[in-house]
Amino acid sequence: MSNVTIDRIQFALLITFHYLFPLMTMGLAGFIAYMKTVSHFGRANHRFRPLRKTGEERALYESSSRFWMKIFAIAFVFGVVTGIPMEFQFGTNWAAFANFAGGVIGNTLAMEGMFAFFFESVFLGIFIAGRDYVSPRLHWFSAVAVFVGSWVSAFFIVATNAWMQHPVAFTKTADGVTLDSIWGFFTNPWLGWQLAHVLSGAALTGSFILVAVGAYYLLNGKHINFAKKSLTIGVIAAFVFSVMQLFPTGDQQAVNVSRHQPSTFAAMEGAFETEGDAPLVIIGFPDVSERKINFSIAIPDLLSFLTYRRWSAKVTGLNDIPKDEWPDSIPLVFYAYHTMVGIGTLLIAISGLGVLLLWRRKLFRSRPTLWVLMLSLPFAFLANIAGWTTAETGRQPWTVFGILRTADSASPESSVSAGTGLFTLIGFASLYLMLGILFVLLVLRIINRGPEDIPEPRQDKDEIPEA
Repeated sequence: MSNVTIDRIQFALLITFHYLFPLMTMGLAGFIAYMKTVSHFGRANHRFRPLRKTGEERALYESSSRFWMKIFAIAFVFGVVTGIPMEFQFGTNWAAFANFAGGVIGNTLAMEGMFAFFFESVFLGIFIAGRDYVSPRLHWFSAVAVFVGSWVSAFFIVATNAWMQHPVAFTKTADGVTLDSIWGFFTNPWLGWQLAHVLSGAALTGSFILVAVGAYYLLNGKHINFAKKSLTIGVIAAFVFSVMQLFPTGDQQAVNVSRHQPSTFAAMEGAFETEGDAPLVIIGFPDVSERKINFSIAIPDLLSFLTYRRWSAKVTGLNDIPKDEWPDSIPLVFYAYHTMVGIGTLLIAISGLGVLLLWRRKLFRSRPTLWVLMLSLPFAFLANIAGWTTAETGRQPWTVFGILRTADSASPESSVSAGTGLFTLIGFASLYLMLGILFVLLVLRIINRGPEDIPEPRQDKDEIPEA
């Protein structure tokens, strides 16, 4: 394999593993801020009537926020550790890309580090220090600040990726590109729906973390109040955000792709022929050599309608796009996209069932449903990874769409050879395997200890599934 291929595999490994942790921190931060807000402001007085809570309920929310912040803190640390090598790769494996695009992407990457990461880190430390060292109001504010910092950090990173997907507000020079307008950069038409899709995907993941842990405790008859509260909040949020992933964020992001990256869109949908009344392929097996989809199940006309809101609208196929602009692996783009959509649909069904049983007051004693909810957690992560795989492999053969090819982005073979890249790839894979095991053990230890200082009044046997 060439040094470019090795570098791409290494970057894919590092960024995929790293992204698991921001998914957790972005996903949990909002729920922690909500729980802390209810705990702090949930007094039974006229100013905060919607949050009126008893002292026992407020203690439950307070302890819940501390429990989830422990898991957040571990994910945050591992996110930092696995994020640093990614930054270094721009100067080692991808020096040509860094030299070409550094005048643009360097701005937002610096902003993410200076404004969002440090802001989030400081207030995470304040929250962990606890109410014994800071005032109750500052302790509450620290939880909100952590949430804001994590999502602002996502904004800067997604803005950088959005520019790579749809470059705007730049001037191309002999040495690379320079930024013309920071306002133009941040009003990139690609950014809004991509950011909404990414953030709702993270919130969906956080929802299923709450759901899975709550279901685990109920199945084992432990920490019942905490489990029921986490499950209630989590399953409602999971349904809301899983639907948002489909519509409007997923729908509008697909429209973005169809307008600005027709080659990516055609690969996602397995469309080789340009046609009106284009069918939506539900499942199939793309055959690139024959330029067709084998054994496909498709809904006639639906792709045209979903893309352009007209049943007879023409959808551009790969056959009308120069082959040197096709994604490097059309089957990978196709399968990744359909995996994301398939898992997303499954999560809507699972969370919808959970909400229905919650409304009918049967969720907490339905052991089969609790098992399904607990075991569904990995699929939330897989859906997010499949989505990013679709976006990044679909953009190929470009690093910056339309202006810089991936083959021209890597460091020269004389600087970073394929052998050197392979050696470091094996080293990172081994290191990340150990880090992954360590992370799982640490999180399982926190879960086994459970939340602290939560009042556990006697429960009705009908409300708890038999252990």
